[in-house]
Amino acid sequence: MMEMMNNQNAEAFFENVAKVIEKARRFFGRTADLTMCITYFEIGRMIVEEEQGGKARAAYGRKLLAGLSTYLNEHVGRGFSESTLRNARKFYQVYAPSIQQTMFAELAETSKDLIQQTMFAESQKEKSQTLFSQSHPFALSWSHYLILMRIKNEQERRFYEIEAVQQQWTYKQLQRQYGSSLYERLALSRNKEEVLKLASSGQTVEKPSDMLKNPLVLEFAGLEDRPAYSEDDLEMAILSKLELFLRELGKGFLFEARQKRFTFDEDHFKVDLVTYNRLLQCYVLIDLKVDKLKHQDLGQMQMYVNYFDRYIILPHEKPTVGILLCKEKHDSVVELTLPENSNIYASEYSLYLPDKTLLQSKLAEWIEEYEEEQNLRKLTHNASRFLPERGGADE
Repeated sequence: MMEMMNNQNAEAFFENVAKVIEKARRFFGRTADLTMCITYFEIGRMIVEEEQGGKARAAYGRKLLAGLSTYLNEHVGRGFSESTLRNARKFYQVYAPSIQQTMFAELAETSKDLIQQTMFAESQKEKSQTLFSQSHPFALSWSHYLILMRIKNEQERRFYEIEAVQQQWTYKQLQRQYGSSLYERLALSRNKEEVLKLASSGQTVEKPSDMLKNPLVLEFAGLEDRPAYSEDDLEMAILSKLELFLRELGKGFLFEARQKRFTFDEDHFKVDLVTYNRLLQCYVLIDLKVDKLKHQDLGQMQMYVNYFDRYIILPHEKPTVGILLCKEKHDSVVELTLPENSNIYASEYSLYLPDKTLLQSKLAEWIEEYEEEQNLRKLTHNASRFLPERGGADE
């Protein structure tokens, strides 16, 4: 018995030591990323300040970067090309307004100070969700910032930065989400106030409509080159890339079943995909349609949702949500078919990455129309204050 306890104690000890090593490796990676970002930020600051002192900025800037690149590669080591130095300059120009420059007056007093700063940032992470804390201004890798600093729209850039930190996106995941125009697709499914919230808080899932994207991008399904495909083909393609599909659906999605069968009055029915959203604590039923959405499809989904609400969900769970994923839809058909406050939604899907420029144009047009409508309401409200009341004493 004593030997068994000793073995158990030894195993626990080994596990604790292994955890320390794993934690140290992760910590070293974060520290290396932070060191690289701070270094490039400081290099960018020095370049910008030196260029501002030059008489002919454009010509002087080109000579400065070429000369600096040659000098650094000879005296410090390879890796400081003119392109890298331009990126450092761009990095500083984009992020300098958001960061207190006093942090970088002394770049690297000691490596101990840098580690302490990073550890302090980690300890404060739960206390504050502010992206730019004084102790930890850069929460991502340099590769991530190479994508982010090229996003001109500040609100869009902040959205991707917040999401990349919160969701722990890899470089490739950030690249895919930006390439698929996640920000524009979410924004086009929301009102103006919620669009502004995307830039300050990222995507928050508090109600069923927060899950929607327009369109849902399924380029990973590999069906774009096929002249024709069935709903079964689409379903199998999705299931073969299930992790990517759940990530595209959004936050909190879990997969439960495909072709979920239930029987009602001796008739058998099947739901294409049954998922669950743990953030909303509700079932999300998904039906796939490879053609234009019909009102019969909406009625069928209404029946599926009603069945789950009456016979499947537990008392503590929220009402079931239905999503019809279709190739084409008309909002007027959806509005006329479904009652108000319905928990059923229709969303188009695309087998190609969307045209970002087109979506940005649509979003700008949509915001402009919304603001014009709001201004018209204000004018109407103000004008009504000066109209005489009906049914006065002089009648």
